[in-house]
Amino acid sequence: MSEPVFVGVDVSKAGLDVATHPRGERRGFANTAAGFEALIAHLRPLQPVRVVLEATGGYQVPVATALAAAGLPVVVVNPRQVRDYARATGRLAKTDAIDAEVLADFAAAIRPEIRPLPDQTLRELNAQLSRRRQLSEMLTAERNRWAQASASVRPSLEAHIAWLEQAVRECDRDLDQRIRSSPVWRAKDDLLQSVPGIGPRIAHLLLADLPELGQLTRQKIAMLVGVAPLHRDSGQSRGRRRCWGGRAPVRSALYMAALVASRHNPVIRDFYQRLRQAGKEPKVALIACARKLLVILNAMLKNQQPWNAVGAATS
Repeated sequence: MSEPVFVGVDVSKAGLDVATHPRGERRGFANTAAGFEALIAHLRPLQPVRVVLEATGGYQVPVATALAAAGLPVVVVNPRQVRDYARATGRLAKTDAIDAEVLADFAAAIRPEIRPLPDQTLRELNAQLSRRRQLSEMLTAERNRWAQASASVRPSLEAHIAWLEQAVRECDRDLDQRIRSSPVWRAKDDLLQSVPGIGPRIAHLLLADLPELGQLTRQKIAMLVGVAPLHRDSGQSRGRRRCWGGRAPVRSALYMAALVASRHNPVIRDFYQRLRQAGKEPKVALIACARKLLVILNAMLKNQQPWNAVGAATS
């Protein structure tokens, strides 16, 4: 029997560097529709076990979609994991060809889980959500500039601030219309917003950036988001538990939701107060509240049940 083949694809704006494990072959293709077809024709006879790409700011989406549509086992992984793997194996140099080789070796050693790629509708929702983040960041920056600007430039800043505010409102309206137009998303949106502390913006972010919500166990969803405390023990030493990794935008949104819920959601408020009375620092208690809120939301979507304060208290 032939050895299983693992493929690494390093994606840049113009090209695709491809390496295979254990063959050690390297090829290059254009990052175009024609290049995708040539890559698929090259990979199909190899029958790879995994085809691994890094998330590279969106450049990976077209090629990953083409590979998945061709029935190839494509996985998009976190670049930090691959870079940590490269350092652990002593490969400190970095070129596109080396990165492709590292990806192929990473695929063979780790065998990352294959997950369905987002469909076109979810990709469009993600694009709109990303655009809203960009507009909000620009709006915050312009408001900060206005506070320190001289009188001569303030009219220009005020005009741009007004334009950005209108653009954010239009983006919010488009997001809401897109979600409400889908019966499935509308039902999920209604379930999420039935929870005190979860408003439209956070509900929309969860729908777009955490499609796994309601499909995983409470432990896995907490690890995926990055709100599960990780052990830092060695021998007799017991290190302080810390939360890190995961999906930063989702974690930040849940933290803000927990902050609101700690004041207005009876279940989360009581939980927060118990933690504070037990001596937990405010931020630690809020992270725990964010994790509890996530677990409740996960159970609600899994069971298709709206918010119930009595049931949620036991989650």
